[in-house]
Amino acid sequence: MITFFVAAAILVFGYFVYAKFVENVFVIDPDRTTPVFTKADGVDYVPISDRKAMLIQFISIAGTGPIFGAIQGALWGPAAFFWIVLGCVFAGATHDYMSGMLSIRQDGATLAEMVGTYLGPIVKNLCRVVMVGLLIMVAAVFTMSPADILVEITPAAILENFGGRWFWIAIIIAYFGVATIIPINKLIARLYPIFGAGMILLGVGMTIMLFVRGYIFMIPEFSFSNPHPRGVPIFPALFITIACGAISGFHATQSPIMARCMQNEKGGRDVFYRAMIFEGFLALIWAAVAMTFFYNYAGGPLAGLAAAGVPAVVVSTISFAFFGTVGGIIAIICVGIFPISTGDTALRVCRMAIADAFGIDQSPIKNRLMVSIPLFAIVILLLFVDFGVLWRYFAWLNQTLAVFTLWAGAVYLARRKRLHWICTLPAIFMTFLTNAFILTAAHGFGLANPIGFGIAGAFTVACTAVFVKTCLMTDSKA
Repeated sequence: MITFFVAAAILVFGYFVYAKFVENVFVIDPDRTTPVFTKADGVDYVPISDRKAMLIQFISIAGTGPIFGAIQGALWGPAAFFWIVLGCVFAGATHDYMSGMLSIRQDGATLAEMVGTYLGPIVKNLCRVVMVGLLIMVAAVFTMSPADILVEITPAAILENFGGRWFWIAIIIAYFGVATIIPINKLIARLYPIFGAGMILLGVGMTIMLFVRGYIFMIPEFSFSNPHPRGVPIFPALFITIACGAISGFHATQSPIMARCMQNEKGGRDVFYRAMIFEGFLALIWAAVAMTFFYNYAGGPLAGLAAAGVPAVVVSTISFAFFGTVGGIIAIICVGIFPISTGDTALRVCRMAIADAFGIDQSPIKNRLMVSIPLFAIVILLLFVDFGVLWRYFAWLNQTLAVFTLWAGAVYLARRKRLHWICTLPAIFMTFLTNAFILTAAHGFGLANPIGFGIAGAFTVACTAVFVKTCLMTDSKA
């Protein structure tokens, strides 16, 4: 319990203190005209209030990521708490803020175009490939995960007569098709603030029930032992498993959606930094709840699931245990709906990114369809891939994309003689982490840890040396 409260206090510090510090380092310009006014098109560049923008950003970046990732990360015990909160405050929220503000400064540029400005054309093209791959994978993951959750409360007769899980998959894909193409103010700006508020309320409800049911006293305390049921080492696996609740490159792909709609740079702290802090709280709560079930009910309803790590079933079981039958159904429906609003914004950004790369005007609907239809075909094909495999590669791609954004932010700040370390230090850590994981993981290159870590370390040193030479030893101000 004490560990949980310490972790929560770190998030509060991030919300009220570090967010302002990061904003001061960046140096906003309230008098600068934002791209919503200079590039208004009635489709993607449409004015939205800061309050709505924050809720849309929150629901766009969250989905089931901070829930499923936190549940799987809870297998490592309270160590997950500290990665969530330290990663969120000092890396993830800073990453989100920088991506959003740099996009505003570049007329709402999508991530690859923005990164290319600071890291060069080769990195820009590499980022394009990684970004499109991640966004398509996000759409697939956030099609399957809500379908799996909604199946838990769907009458068996409906599932038997309408294709089981494919009943919900078909509905979700059809919705994606509409939401990806229509102007942002027709659906997303009207409905998603409600979804965002709903996700916050669900997190508040889970927190209240931790106290009401006495589970708050069952949250384990931090120790130096590794409680993972299969003995998987904490590093680097935990740091990859929990992505969306700590730091997520996917968030930088979503930031341009609101960067194209914000009316003043003053809203950046709330829309980008604090939205991530809310996600950190959500991940912290779900990790805590999962731990109380995993480690305090050896013969209870989740017996065996600590080893299996089946997130959809865990969400269902916990929801009913916390809120009863009616409340549990409502909670499951909410958890099922939330990721849908992330999957469609992923495809929307994918459309925007491809259009930016090839200079395709998105005002005519036929151009939007031309870009979107092939994307949906690929997403449908990915639905036949095992979810566990898809999630592992999604998580790694997610964290890898964050590396591009952090280095771009470091270059931007360094060239302006500002405190670049707020981006440089997390960039160095994430560069080593992502490479160490893919080199040593069984579903990666499978190298022995000393070899994999050594190669990852050498690559990280090389990246840092290039940064120092090009940004810290010159007077360039690009």
